Amino acid sequence: MSRVLVPLAQGCEELEAITITDLLVRAGVDVTTAGLDNQPVKASRGTTLIPDTTIEAVSDELFDLIVLPGGLPGADHLRDNQNIQKLLKNHAAEGKYIGAICAAPKALAQAGLLEGKKATGYPGVLAALGDSDIAVSDAAIEIDDKIVTSRGPGTAMDFTLTLIELLEGHARRDEVEQQLVR
Repeated sequence: MSRVLVPLAQGCEELEAITITDLLVRAGVDVTTAGLDNQPVKASRGTTLIPDTTIEAVSDELFDLIVLPGGLPGADHLRDNQNIQKLLKNHAAEGKYIGAICAAPKALAQAGLLEGKKATGYPGVLAALGDSDIAVSDAAIEIDDKIVTSRGPGTAMDFTLTLIELLEGHARRDEVEQQLVR
């Protein structure tokens, strides 16, 4: 069974956070949500999310995937958090998958993980970084080696189904997708 970490920052996009968590659990993945502190997370549209643990508590663990929900100011908090940056770099060095959606790819850029990579995100977010080493795409989902990025709330379901396929295989993705009656 794959293990996935979903960091939840104050101001994250709840549709992305819940979709990612829900679909991964449906796929039988062991999902851990972690807040940047020990407080409930007030998401960008006012929904309160209760993380399983804190980033500090899992900072030395290795997951098969770390996936960052976007939203603002949540993505900025992920970008600026040293524990998140350390986790991202460590997981990349171990060859583990890392995903980010919406504005969250800016946290990957901060960690240096998008250098020389093709990535997508919420329109304008990556271009605003001014990093010419990132090949900015307008695709719904981009996979470049072990980095998976996506555009925003409207792509959250397909993004997560792609993550399921990468972790658990095509048959598991199909099984979960059939449950969704798409």
